[in-house]
Amino acid sequence: MQKYIGGSSIELIVCDITELEVDAIVNPANSFLQLGGGVAGAIRRKGGQSIQTECDKIGEINSGEAVITTAGDLKAKYVIHAVGPRMGEGDEDNKLLNATLNSLDIAVQKNLKSLAFPAISTDIFGYPMERCANVMLTTVAGYLKNNQVSLRVVFCLYNSDAYEIFRGVFESF
Repeated sequence: MQKYIGGSSIELIVCDITELEVDAIVNPANSFLQLGGGVAGAIRRKGGQSIQTECDKIGEINSGEAVITTAGDLKAKYVIHAVGPRMGEGDEDNKLLNATLNSLDIAVQKNLKSLAFPAISTDIFGYPMERCANVMLTTVAGYLKNNQVSLRVVFCLYNSDAYEIFRGVFESF
């Protein structure tokens, strides 16, 4: 499923984000930038230790922030590490909005043409999938509408259930 906003597009797919040929993929990172399990673990396994080494040099970042590293052996050129909220820590929606915006800002500053997001914070961090879809899709659509950029934004969802939730929100736009 795909929609166009000005010179940009947003699309939804079910896939393995580490296999995408885009300029950058977003890692739903922890604040210590340790590539442990889930998507981050897959990024480390497929991309190689060099990504973790770059993260170690950056150190800790806060929830809502994002940083960029190279992508090692991945098909993407870069990994944007965005720290989403943990449910129960407070101000979760705003932190997810900021993680999304900061990722988009980095992509634009680096003149990237394509960026893939997972459903940030929905796995081990416990953020509800529908709430994530609302925050992230609204944030990306607003960003693309309000900025003169040409960017392909892919939401790479890990299963059909997540896809259907995002599709439901996406269709309401």
